[in-house]
Amino acid sequence: MAAAALTREGGEDAFRRLFRFYRQRDASDLRGVVDFSAPGGQVFRSQLSISSVSDQDAYRAGLQPLSQWKAYGLSGYPGFIFIPNPFLPGCQRHWVKQCLKLYPEKPNVCNLDLHMAPEKTTDLWGQSKEQLRRRGSSKWEPRSLLEKLRWVTLGYHYNWDTKKYSANHHTPFPSDLAFLSEQVAAACGFRGFQAQAGILNYYHFDSSLGIHVDESELDHSRPLLSFSFGQSSIFLLGGLKREEAPTAMFMHSGDIMVMSGFSRLLYHAVPRVLPNPEGTALPSCLNQALCSDLPVGSVIEHSSDEDWQVCAKYLQSSRINMTIRQVLAEGQKFPEESGTNGKGQAPSEDSYHENSKAKRHKPNKV
Repeated sequence: MAAAALTREGGEDAFRRLFRFYRQRDASDLRGVVDFSAPGGQVFRSQLSISSVSDQDAYRAGLQPLSQWKAYGLSGYPGFIFIPNPFLPGCQRHWVKQCLKLYPEKPNVCNLDLHMAPEKTTDLWGQSKEQLRRRGSSKWEPRSLLEKLRWVTLGYHYNWDTKKYSANHHTPFPSDLAFLSEQVAAACGFRGFQAQAGILNYYHFDSSLGIHVDESELDHSRPLLSFSFGQSSIFLLGGLKREEAPTAMFMHSGDIMVMSGFSRLLYHAVPRVLPNPEGTALPSCLNQALCSDLPVGSVIEHSSDEDWQVCAKYLQSSRINMTIRQVLAEGQKFPEESGTNGKGQAPSEDSYHENSKAKRHKPNKV
């Protein structure tokens, strides 16, 4: 296959060649991409820690009982776990709404803060919802502020200049997202996981995420959790060096990836966002309504029809990804900082695409 042949060529590293291949190739030529909805080959079933999460806690997080989850690993990638959509019907809508309506609010930080006055970014949802709801199919319509959103940081806010987190730049981590993350981590054998930092990425069909390693957290013994909603994408998981050819896989709405152990510090990237394979404007899992009876203590909230109309319009051409990390080990502290106030949050607009010089998650002039 063409993709396999590319990894043997000279010149640029194998990861970059495959990144460019999947970034540029026609969508019909995706035969080399692993599809966990039809596992086989290097894909194998992975065991979960069923007793670590009660059915009640799973329900409270908007998840199916663990006994109903499927989990897979990949040969050659110990510590990597892929969980195809384990969410209960309608529950993905909660996380989409939070990522668009609540999490971008101050005091959280987003890419728009880099070149807009604070008062202009205090209510992105309010400034965008009518424009999004009325949006037609024309590419020439002006984009709303929400459509210009590229990233939001939560908890310990990542400093894109120094590639570090700081004790001096921290805001409360959302309690609902922390609870979801704790349940998923426990299901994968990581009890006591503390969600301390989150990076939300907002992609459109012309977006990509450059080749990088998530290594800035001080504690690498805890997993990296990744949640996807909306349109699909191709995810590349490589090795410890960029000379190692990556494995390509599909990520669909509701899918979760867990990177731990050996896989925690591997190169990875998202070269491409794709329309969902069902051929409809939104994946069918996003058209499911939330049940009327939520369990006591549920972190899931009902979305109004009005709010969901805005979210659904946004997702017709977009994908949202949440990556959650534990920055510090139990009892660990940040090293003393010198000459900084911890607020160096002024990267290029393209930020979260830390280690790549390639064309990445395209910035838009605001």
